[in-house]
Amino acid sequence: MAVAPRPDSMPIGSRANAQELRTRGEVARSPAERLRAHILGRLSASQAAGASRAEALAALYPHTVLPAQTYEDLTAALLAGAHVLFFGPSGAGKTSLAKDVWELFPKDAWAVQGCPVLDHPLSTVDADTARRFPPCPICRRRFAPDHDAARFDPAQVDPASVPGELVQLHEGFGFARLQGSSEVFPDHLTGNINLRRLEEIGDPMSPLVLEPGKLLQANRGLLLVDEIGKLPLGTQNVLLQALQEGTVTPSKTRESFPAEFIAVCTSNLSDLDNINDPLSDRLTSLHIDYNRHHSDNRRIVAVGGGAGPTGFVPEVLTDAGIRVIEAWRLRNSDDNPDIGEVGSNRTLIDVALRTSAIALLAGRSIPTPEDLRAGLLHSMRGRIRARSGESFQQNEKRVTDFIGQYLDPALKRSAGVYWCRFFRGPLKENEANAQSLVGEGRRLATDPQLVDQLATDGGLFPQFRAFSAWVDAIEHPPTNLGRSAAAIEEFRLLEKYSLFSCPEDADDDASL
Repeated sequence: MAVAPRPDSMPIGSRANAQELRTRGEVARSPAERLRAHILGRLSASQAAGASRAEALAALYPHTVLPAQTYEDLTAALLAGAHVLFFGPSGAGKTSLAKDVWELFPKDAWAVQGCPVLDHPLSTVDADTARRFPPCPICRRRFAPDHDAARFDPAQVDPASVPGELVQLHEGFGFARLQGSSEVFPDHLTGNINLRRLEEIGDPMSPLVLEPGKLLQANRGLLLVDEIGKLPLGTQNVLLQALQEGTVTPSKTRESFPAEFIAVCTSNLSDLDNINDPLSDRLTSLHIDYNRHHSDNRRIVAVGGGAGPTGFVPEVLTDAGIRVIEAWRLRNSDDNPDIGEVGSNRTLIDVALRTSAIALLAGRSIPTPEDLRAGLLHSMRGRIRARSGESFQQNEKRVTDFIGQYLDPALKRSAGVYWCRFFRGPLKENEANAQSLVGEGRRLATDPQLVDQLATDGGLFPQFRAFSAWVDAIEHPPTNLGRSAAAIEEFRLLEKYSLFSCPEDADDDASL
């Protein structure tokens, strides 16, 4: 359905009555319609700026790294006005993607001043709007003759008497998040009328008598349900009714309130069978799996913060840590819940952070391969589910043995790829320059005085200087490390693990 855009942009907190909004051409739209218009606008702007279709779609979800087809499928579902369910292994990025959908959602909305569920002002004065988006009982009484809700007629309400405010949707008002568990009862979703407060206030029109549940808090916006399969059946049925009818009846009242929202839900694989069929039928299911490509996993670590704001981990070590986690995913089943999180994206991100922290504790500004080994053990062991001391120790040994088997091959592959990028790129496969670089690097790696001269004499060690500039450009080491420190450490890693060789089949996305 085509809708007219607001003629101009107004700041949050602006006031206008329903008559003024009608004159300005304001149109009430559903959450799905508002999100659709916003997505299409974003895509159009990105592509006009030169982005490809795939780049424009990925830019809608900046905190996740997923296959292009997943972005395509999700965006199509949102444009169609669907509610969505992200399912997949623990730690694959489902909740991050759900949060990205909320970040994408347009936040400004006109609402009746004082309405606890953010009724649109036009729903109280326009019969067609009221049929699509019925006002809540509190607003019906507020604008009805003698405050009798039974006599409410939008055609009889003076539009100039309905105060509106441009609000920013936020948690509790246009956005609600629900964490699934067996202790989430229907009242958590429906809310209730506080009879004691009603008795104290004596005014049934007061928004203070309503304690909105999660579904009413999400009205006109988005509801995020984490681990929906953990909700009790009765609670799932309340959500189902809201998705079917767009209304909710709080406990201790016979009156229904509007609950028009987009539902974004997540579920681990083990909980899918707990979602009742009618509710599942209302959700568009999207499988969110671990990334299969090494380059995508590398981007996940970059998006997740790398080594953090104060630490630095050489690229060869960061890359090798990612390859060890990838090897774990390939060789260990997701079926074992005790180790299901060991290969998660959270572990992937945490390895560099732990490695940096371990080095800093030992007084080293740049981590070593042994720091990486300890960082892997900390991160992977910390995600073993502890059910008993004996099972934890068995799984801990399993992790330790795995790291012992796969870390050195990962370091060799990462160092080889790193050297090949420089050799085939800046060096343009010039063997003579490569040999000069190796000679210069070996002298600098063993003589701190030469390093000091490198910083003051621009004519010394030209090949290593070029290597150092390349390392700085791709790794952005902190300035407190001193010039060339990161390049010298990377050189040591290359000498130890790559032997400065570049095989023809070196592939950045190859698995161990």
